[in-house]
Parts: sequence; C-alpha cells; structure tokens
Amino acid sequence: QVQLVESGGGLVQAGGSLRLSCAASGRTFSTYVMAWFRQAPGKERDFVASIRWSNDYTIYADSVKGRFTISRDNAKNTVYLQMNSLKPEDTAVYYCAARDWRSTKYNYWGQGTQVTVSS
Repeated sequence: QVQLVESGGGLVQAGGSLRLSCAASGRTFSTYVMAWFRQAPGKERDFVASIRWSNDYTIYADSVKGRFTISRDNAKNTVYLQMNSLKPEDTAVYYCAARDWRSTKYNYWGQGTQVTVSS
C-alpha cells in the first residue's frame, strides 16, 4: 500500500525559508511523477511543482518559479520542496502526491502539512 507522509511545515516570516519532505513507501517509484500541491483556505488545491523520478524532469507553477526547488533522494525514497523567499500568499496546506508517469491523475496523496508565512 502506497503511503506518502509529509513533514517540515511550520510558521515562518516573510522572506524566510522552509524545506518540506515527503517520505514515500509501499512500492517502487521509478516510473512515477511526484508532485507538491497546496490549498489555501477557501481556495482550490493548486499545483506547485513536480519531478519525474526516473530523470529528474521538473515542472513549476509560475507563482513559485525561482523561489521553490523540488528534488528527490533515491536512497531515502523522499521528495523535497525547498521554499525560499516565502511570501504571505504561500500560506497553505501543502500536499505531496504521486502518479504513474503515463497517467494524468494523481492517485496517491499525503495528509498535508501546514505552512504559514507571516508578514
């Protein structure tokens, strides 16, 4: 059974940094795309960034380009989201998600971790 467990959220001042982690287990993820989404109060869940496990191909939402970096650690089966130059509008619950690279739908989701950026 696939499990995605996020950690690393918290409260930070604007301009600060946080690193989120997503520990993945339950299968081999070599053919998977791992992603981060976020959902602010009263808003829809939005795509933040993704990485293809096999070749490190990454995609970013325009709102985070140049500030956030997604990466993975094969040995630890973990995906990271390094968030720099944080803004109050980055405040949201951040979710880790996974899908097979041939699918358009993310099948697996973590429970989410809260990120709050104060002004």
